[in-house]
Amino acid sequence: MSATLQYLTNEKGRKTSVVLPFSEFGKLLEDLDDRAGIAERRDEETIPHAECKQGLKS
Repeated sequence: MSATLQYLTNEKGRKTSVVLPFSEFGKLLEDLDDRAGIAERRDEETIPHAECKQGLKS
């Protein structure tokens, strides 16, 4: 994560929000999307590596 994060605080000094560069925000969204895709496919049947390689060769 970037060292350019900034925090917004309330009147009691508690952190309430974070400000980060747009490029970092984009990376976080991309990671979140990747993880959502993985979670959606969690219960799908897996294919052994050797079987996958063989299928690619044919």
